[in-house]
Amino acid sequence: MKFDGSQYQHAFVRKKPSQWVFQEPRHQVTLLCFLGTLVAYVERVGFSIAFTEMAKQAGTSEAVKGAVLSAFYWGYSLSQVPGGWAAQKYGGRVTLIASFALWSAGSLLTPRSAASTRGIIAARVLVGVAQGFIIPSIHTVLSQWIPPHERAKAVSLTTSGMYLGSAAAMLLLPSIAARHGPGSLLLLNGALGYLWLALWLAVGRDIPHRELMMPMSLGESGRGGSVRKGRTPATPWRRLLGHPAVWAILVNNFTFHYAFYVVMNWLPTYFDKVLHANLASLSGTKTAPYLVMFLTSNLGGWAGDYLITQRITSTAGGRKAVNTIGFWGAGLALLAMPMARTVGAGLAATSATLGLAGFARGGFSVNHMDIAPRHAGVVMGISNTAGTVAGVIGVAVTGFILDHAGDGTNRGWWQAFMVASAMCWGGSLLFISSAQGERLFGELNDF
Repeated sequence: MKFDGSQYQHAFVRKKPSQWVFQEPRHQVTLLCFLGTLVAYVERVGFSIAFTEMAKQAGTSEAVKGAVLSAFYWGYSLSQVPGGWAAQKYGGRVTLIASFALWSAGSLLTPRSAASTRGIIAARVLVGVAQGFIIPSIHTVLSQWIPPHERAKAVSLTTSGMYLGSAAAMLLLPSIAARHGPGSLLLLNGALGYLWLALWLAVGRDIPHRELMMPMSLGESGRGGSVRKGRTPATPWRRLLGHPAVWAILVNNFTFHYAFYVVMNWLPTYFDKVLHANLASLSGTKTAPYLVMFLTSNLGGWAGDYLITQRITSTAGGRKAVNTIGFWGAGLALLAMPMARTVGAGLAATSATLGLAGFARGGFSVNHMDIAPRHAGVVMGISNTAGTVAGVIGVAVTGFILDHAGDGTNRGWWQAFMVASAMCWGGSLLFISSAQGERLFGELNDF
């Protein structure tokens, strides 16, 4: 029997779907969460573009540039778990309001001269801390609003806003900075944040009757289980942190971001040293990897939900299938990157790497809600902390490998991408071997 959502009878799914999809409150909430991640990544890329130009004008050293650019991630890594806890305790809607209000203010107050190093670093730490609340809060919101048969599509859509936002920023913001000065991007970023906040205040909402909780699984609803009532229970930290399924998500988030940050941060150097091309000369084509990742992230979510709703496989089987295809494909594409000898081949290999990694998000990224929907924000905060740490480690390790391999050879690139590839394959094997679906519903959710 196919599962189309009609088994649910609660405030989140109408008995008769409306003719216009965005009349459904849960779809409005999902769209705004997508726009929220898009705006947040426009801000991140926009600051990098602005500060690069500001540093050039001020003659800032590379060491100082590195310290400023990394300040965001120090703040970002510290607030993931607290963000999940706050979203669970106070509600994802309220936490998102606080997050966007703070980071938008931080962007507007950022000094517009690279000479004000301490002020810029303080502002970037503030922005990082505030933005660290976004992803855990969104996962909390979606776990409350979205029924299980739509969760992969909803999570994939919201996370794909990161890649579309990055592509849009790379395409549009350099010309704005050239025309109005790099400081204009800081003002634009803050304005976009407050514009999203205004939309969220108008449309975003708490779940109807906050004591209501989603049915925990397809199995519960299918057996006629009722919507559960009661306050959100205390976070079972010991059992969450000791469960193999949680660790499988954590490891896969780490491996995904290791590969993602290595490719993205070292892409200009890759094009310069391997393909002997200047990335700046590629105009709009340099956004291709981001756009491909945006499309495949949504495709992965659709594929995962399709496998489950059509009863082709179980929830666990659907998540594992999408995760495995994505990570094993990304691992192979990573090995193809050092083999590229033309710009076209390099762009194709890079797009395949990021596209397949994005497809995998339909597996591990939505799985927080499968195994622990009542604690999805907390679990997401834990795993996203690992993802942030992966970026710091991956970029540094890659630089170490390339430095010791020396110029004039691809040996360092082979080694760097082989490490990332092996991580993708190892993470997917752990995900396959762990119970990631309905078998955990009676275990992690009954607290």
